[in-house]
Amino acid sequence: MLSRGDSYDVLTGKFRWNLPGRLNMAAQVCDDWAADQPDRVAVIDLTQGRRETPYGELKRLSDGLARDLLARGVRRGDRVGVLRSQDAWCVAAHVAIWKIGAVSIPLFKLFRHDALASRVGDAGAAWVICDAEGAGMLYGIAGAAPLISEELALDVAPLEPVETGPEDPAVLIYTSGTTGSPKGALHGHRVLTGHLPGVEMSHDFLGQPGDCLWTPADWAWIGGLFDVLMPGLALGVPVVAARLPKFTPEDCARIVREGGVRNVFFPPTALRMLKAADQHIAGLRSIASGGEPLGAEMLEWGRQAFGVTINEFYGQTECNMVASSCNQLFPPRPGCIGKPAPGFGIGVIDDSGEETDGEGDIAVRRGAASMMLGYWNKPDETAAKFRGAWMLTGDRGVWDDGYLRFVGRDDDVITSAGYRIGPAEIEDCLLQHEAVATVGVVGKPDPLRTEIVKAYVVLKPGVAPSDELAEELQGFVKARLASYSYPREVGFLDALPMTVTGKVIRRELKARATAEATS
Repeated sequence: MLSRGDSYDVLTGKFRWNLPGRLNMAAQVCDDWAADQPDRVAVIDLTQGRRETPYGELKRLSDGLARDLLARGVRRGDRVGVLRSQDAWCVAAHVAIWKIGAVSIPLFKLFRHDALASRVGDAGAAWVICDAEGAGMLYGIAGAAPLISEELALDVAPLEPVETGPEDPAVLIYTSGTTGSPKGALHGHRVLTGHLPGVEMSHDFLGQPGDCLWTPADWAWIGGLFDVLMPGLALGVPVVAARLPKFTPEDCARIVREGGVRNVFFPPTALRMLKAADQHIAGLRSIASGGEPLGAEMLEWGRQAFGVTINEFYGQTECNMVASSCNQLFPPRPGCIGKPAPGFGIGVIDDSGEETDGEGDIAVRRGAASMMLGYWNKPDETAAKFRGAWMLTGDRGVWDDGYLRFVGRDDDVITSAGYRIGPAEIEDCLLQHEAVATVGVVGKPDPLRTEIVKAYVVLKPGVAPSDELAEELQGFVKARLASYSYPREVGFLDALPMTVTGKVIRRELKARATAEATS
């Protein structure tokens, strides 16, 4: 843990990654605590009443699941999906997979058939740990057999984690991109250790007496899984599980109150919804937020509504929690991400890979513990992610007196309600509709969601545009991909702007969408 009494300069100056030769995340988040304090509360589930799961029980559940996976022939390096919402079984599933040296794949309950099939198929996962609802979602997906945790007759004899090291694969998290299918970022067992400095900073030294974590972000994403759930468990901080069919300010306040929550990761959209409702919440010690800059107005409202200063942080699936604000170390600067977390070298670089004093590409120096091992089965795309000693984030930035200021994204990924949405997958889906000749998808500025997905569609000859057809296309995507990624607006054009090689010029569509939003 970071030393609370040190200044930022001292913390970063003396910090060194502690990556032992033997490292397994199952021990970090479960078994080590279960051995020392088995009755310590790990998870507080508020879904139906209140159920507390201590580390000792979490170990029993994960040991049983691990033995079941071994009995089914799962071995070191095999990929196993986890399709569950926030609950203790979700934790136990990841722990069990890591315990036997296999690789867990977080899967999202809002995915539909095609989105699930593409990820499960690309990973080559033979088994998916799920609940009854998840089993129904997997119907018809070749090669992916569901394991419903609650229905298994588990042998809960103790099982020690296999010997793994920091570089051994542990988790495969799919991230959206601008071209092609979603890419799987493969991480080693060091990924959790890599998250801890930034997580501790973003919560003003997480791990203080009485701390208790919650986020409305799903545990299927790196933000929920490795910015909240696993760091909390590793630090001995109880994590609240609360499955919300839809985020509301009222439910948010209730969960904080009933769960005794003191530390929250709020995506920016959740904060905007709370602000719109002028929902004040007492009792919080820290609030972290990441995804895009909040601005001075939101930071000031947060101080009034929560009594704390919101700490913004920065990262991405490929290398997360690389920078953060920390009110106890330095004052926030509106529009800035914060400062590099201990252990991370961040550069603003030019096209040759040299650091620059002006605007450039935000990049992270190789050697960071939370940096991915590479994209799954995509060596060329992995190589393209790096420029010399640096991993490119795809964002543009500039230094502002030691603070990292975010300028904008260098790609076409859409940020909507905290989700990063790749346009290519939506375009591919719409092209399967019988009425669509070609399509371009971009983000349209939106005051609540940051952006909404807008699809510009060219119809096949003889098909007439209509409001009914627009709704049909929206439903077509919603039924096949993730429900949050369907186009909230569909516009019909006679032709799309194209390059000479036939690629859609998304920047022109983006300019059109921006003009529409401001008109």
